[in-house]
Amino acid sequence: MNKSKIRSKILKLRKKNSNKNLKIDIDKFFSFLKVKKYDFKNFGGYYPSNYEIDDLEILYLLEKKNYNISLPIIRKNNQMDFFMWSINDPLKINKYGIPEPFSSKICYPEILFVPLVGYDSDLNRLGYGGGFYDRYIDKIEKNKKIIKIGFAFSNQRLKKVPISQYDKRLDFIMTEKGILK
Repeated sequence: MNKSKIRSKILKLRKKNSNKNLKIDIDKFFSFLKVKKYDFKNFGGYYPSNYEIDDLEILYLLEKKNYNISLPIIRKNNQMDFFMWSINDPLKINKYGIPEPFSSKICYPEILFVPLVGYDSDLNRLGYGGGFYDRYIDKIEKNKKIIKIGFAFSNQRLKKVPISQYDKRLDFIMTEKGILK
């Protein structure tokens, strides 16, 4: 099955199961950071849309603990960058219907939350097909190491994600059931 067909199937499943109110266990997330001894200050999140698993509660708590949080803004040529954002800041809707910050202060996350359509046990990610995150990760990793954590529902797991040379593997995947390493 090709990526497009897999995406369509998983997105329908995700929408169907959206009313189950599944979410990331915040205590497990913060315990994970502590165990890994990640002492970073800059987190890149995303504003959930299209029935994605919600990361806003984690972003809120990170901000409350004085971490810097940022959200992506899509630029020309399918590029994106992350910009400082506060939970209380207004957002604008981009051409894809995704909320983005108004901020002009660029941020380079040390830990990046990555939304996804599907994933496998090898930490491969199936995205939406635009390559935004793959291009961003490729660009950033030329200058510094970034911890990439995919956020998904456990029912988005696939036996094998078809990958190409451009696809970037994640470091971890967090679901409502826990962390895949």
